[in-house]
Amino acid sequence: MNKSNHLRSIAARGVLALAVLASFAGAARADDDAGAVYVLSNQVAGDAILVFDRVPDGALSYAGSVPTGGTGTGPLAASGAPFLDPLGSQDSLVLSEGRLFAVDSGSNEISLFRADEKQPVLVDKVSSGGQTPVSIAVRGELVYVLNQGNASVAPNVTGFFIDPIHDRLVPLGVQRSLAGGKLANPAEVQFSSTGDVLIVTEKGTNLIDTYRVGYRGQLSEATSFASSGSTPFGFSVTQDDVLVVSDAASGAASSYRIHGDGTLVPVGGPVSNDGQAASCWLVTTRDGRFAYEANAGSSTISSYAVARSGALTLINDAAAAVGGGLLDMALSKEGHFLYVRDGSGTVNAYRVGTDGTLTAAGSLPTGSLPAGAQGIVAR
Repeated sequence: MNKSNHLRSIAARGVLALAVLASFAGAARADDDAGAVYVLSNQVAGDAILVFDRVPDGALSYAGSVPTGGTGTGPLAASGAPFLDPLGSQDSLVLSEGRLFAVDSGSNEISLFRADEKQPVLVDKVSSGGQTPVSIAVRGELVYVLNQGNASVAPNVTGFFIDPIHDRLVPLGVQRSLAGGKLANPAEVQFSSTGDVLIVTEKGTNLIDTYRVGYRGQLSEATSFASSGSTPFGFSVTQDDVLVVSDAASGAASSYRIHGDGTLVPVGGPVSNDGQAASCWLVTTRDGRFAYEANAGSSTISSYAVARSGALTLINDAAAAVGGGLLDMALSKEGHFLYVRDGSGTVNAYRVGTDGTLTAAGSLPTGSLPAGAQGIVAR
């Protein structure tokens, strides 16, 4: 082979290699964008995980259901929650490191699934350690469930350890009361990004509780902080330990800096969403730059920019609008799509732009979810 032919051969192999790499990259992106969305049925006759396949363009299709082994509350209002949102909570369904956790609020249990494949597999079910579990927080092998309580039983947080060998939930023997007692009407429990602090919002008292987490998972007693806005509900914690909270009665969002000793320092808010109503659920993007707030009363999603300091700026009071009253939402694992449940029994999909904008990407048929359904997670 002469020199020029040899050079052409090398160039051709280089082009082919680049094409192969591009093909693999495209396939990887497609794999990243495909997955599943899960919703909790929360039915009295038997709780179940409803499974929806998710394709690369964000569209969903029903793929079956998996019983949790427990029971839900159905559409009956619990502890003053609205009819369409019987648990009045966020994170009743949680996906973490190939495991799916669900509350069985009717039978006062929590269920654990392996979820490394699209179809979850039930591996354990245990008592929640209280009355009416409504939210779950997971950090590594540590799990805390928020029990909402009722008129005669006070709410609490109860701890568990995941036995990774047998995929079992082992009680830690740790329970802590909420600062607001029976008046708390709590909405959500979640860990700080470092795992050093556990956080609970109390809708009934306008308090936010924090607990210091020990290295064996034990908790301090609750320290409470007055919420900047009225009726703190759903919230999200960024990687920089900024706590962003929906203020349901204020039609606003507030942010706080979380310190390792459990102290919350207000940073921004309440920042109004310009008249949107019943601002109950809130998620932040993986990079912590944007927050989305679902407004049940006005059937809109408000978008906020989140500064590194934690300060909030309203981008769009109605970045998306649908009918039926929005109920809960979740971002896909790579953050390209936002999935939102509404009161008509459907899930609406939105593509998330690099500037935080939302573009409609389809929805399930009306009535795809039963009345009283709770929670949503996406992978």
